Amino acid sequence: MFYLLNCFIQMKILLNKIDLNEALFGMSNLGFVPTMGSLHQGHISLIKNSKKQCKKTIVSIFVNPTQFNNKKDYTKYPKNRKKDLSILKKLKVDFVFLPNINDIYNFKRKIKIPKKDKILCAKYRKGHFEGVIDVMDRFTKMIQPKKIFMGEKDFQQLYLVRNYLKKKSTSKIISCKTIRDNHGLALSSRNLHLKDNELKTARSISKKLNNFKRILNKKKNIEKLINLKKKEINNLKNVKVEYLEMRNKFNLKKDTNITNSRIFIAYYIRKIRLIDNF
Repeated sequence: MFYLLNCFIQMKILLNKIDLNEALFGMSNLGFVPTMGSLHQGHISLIKNSKKQCKKTIVSIFVNPTQFNNKKDYTKYPKNRKKDLSILKKLKVDFVFLPNINDIYNFKRKIKIPKKDKILCAKYRKGHFEGVIDVMDRFTKMIQPKKIFMGEKDFQQLYLVRNYLKKKSTSKIISCKTIRDNHGLALSSRNLHLKDNELKTARSISKKLNNFKRILNKKKNIEKLINLKKKEINNLKNVKVEYLEMRNKFNLKKDTNITNSRIFIAYYIRKIRLIDNF
């Protein structure tokens, strides 16, 4: 049987794999939005896209331990289950899957990503994408959705998951545009950890890079300009740039041709790590 919270009459709360199998038996045209909770407008946009394109929508909330290369980062990841469920109820989501670790990791295996893909975040976060791919593959096999909705803010994640699942599953990955605040900063659960002045810094970096991308069309020596921009951002107070690179959006190879390319950045403000692409 489903375990329903009394205050959520229409939205089915699925607490384990048995609930999931019973709820989704014979289900077709199902949209899936994987999340780690602390829902914001970015997640809401994914859910709305799913509701438009699919007959039913399921949202998972699962803070996946295997994708954290830093245990402190895992334990400090923002959580607000009550608020998340309230948001999902208002959105009239059909199913919410709240599995425990044993439901997901009931057997062991090792995921490997190709050496050529150990770039950008994969270069600096050992084991991160292996954990992401693993959990996404497990969720996809359990839920068997028609479509999976993922945001472009985590572009490398989107790229790697899509390439892996297209060989393993008939589920289609739907990429959705990055949702930003009124100042151009990509929405992220990690933004909750930023103080007001740090939030202002993050917004200024987004503005700098957005303007920078626009002028690159008219410039030469693009690689040199990117290095100069990296130094400029690195000189901001409490900021440390991990990488700033331009890569082709179809294969993530380094590129100096602005056409079909994106600028990727990862940086720290104090100890908070943020990523974006433009």
